[in-house]
Amino acid sequence: MLSEELDNIYHVILINGGAFMSYLSSEQSYELNETSDIHTLDENTQQLLEFCKAVADPIRLRLIAVLQKYELNVNELVQLFDMGQSRISRHLKILSASGLLLFRREGLWVFYSSNKNGTASNFIQALKPFMQNNISLNKDLIKAKQLLDQRSLNTKMFFNHIADDWDKLNKEILGQFNLGLAVAERMPNCTCAVDLGCGTGQLLLAMQDKCKILIGVDGSARMLELAKKQNFASTVQVSLRIGDLEHLPLKDAEADFVTVNMVLHHLNAPFNTLEEIKRILSADGYLLITDFAHHNQEDMRVRYGDLWLGLDFNELEKRLKTLEFAIVEHSSFSVEKNLQLRLILAQKK
Repeated sequence: MLSEELDNIYHVILINGGAFMSYLSSEQSYELNETSDIHTLDENTQQLLEFCKAVADPIRLRLIAVLQKYELNVNELVQLFDMGQSRISRHLKILSASGLLLFRREGLWVFYSSNKNGTASNFIQALKPFMQNNISLNKDLIKAKQLLDQRSLNTKMFFNHIADDWDKLNKEILGQFNLGLAVAERMPNCTCAVDLGCGTGQLLLAMQDKCKILIGVDGSARMLELAKKQNFASTVQVSLRIGDLEHLPLKDAEADFVTVNMVLHHLNAPFNTLEEIKRILSADGYLLITDFAHHNQEDMRVRYGDLWLGLDFNELEKRLKTLEFAIVEHSSFSVEKNLQLRLILAQKK
């Protein structure tokens, strides 16, 4: 049951599109009356009226409120709104056709989020004052956050469960490719090196000869238990820390070299951790990322706990450059199961 406040919001959108036009435009204002002809209006005005029409429904307004903050798949939205998939899909189709929502396919899954660019983004920003402090919309946001938290919890439970077999599972994918050697060859001699998502510590062994302090971070307690049993050299100070990659248990500028290997495709928002990595890297420090290019092997969700079927490396490069990283190397290697393993080495500027 919608609150009166939410009910008022979508009626304002439906009836008084002109209010939104004057709110959005900094260069000109518009006055609409009953005799206005949409076909005589300029392209931007027509687009604005289409946006107003698209959100003038309580369900679609709720979808915009959630998806401007989170990216969710159709099944999660069905669970969140407690309604049939066909009904949710119909509303998603209308919002996508208007340009307010974007979607992307990950194998059999389809994920939706709000459009963060252009006039669509401006329109959604203009809606925010009308949606703030609304009880119904805030409840949706709380439930959405709980869904994402459950995603993360499921991932931790999965890795705790398969930790003892993880090295064997990795070998199934990498085959003859020596990831430890690839990382060590690109790692400079430094004071402090960090492996994010260190698992059982195999890569830490490959890194230990090139640093004085070696830090491994993982969200699985069982993985870290196994990492502690590795035969580290007495010449290196090893610190194993439990933590999430979105909130790293490291100080600002603590690391000179950070590596993240086949980990990002397990995260809710893979690229959001890049800002955290930049925070913990020292000036001119290096970041090495390896992960899969996009693929369509759905079975990897079950066997390996993958959330995303590979990464968009063009987007990854774009995000790194936005954060003022310089791309030093971008390579591709063929591994098992017809997968491509991509490697990016970047330097913080």
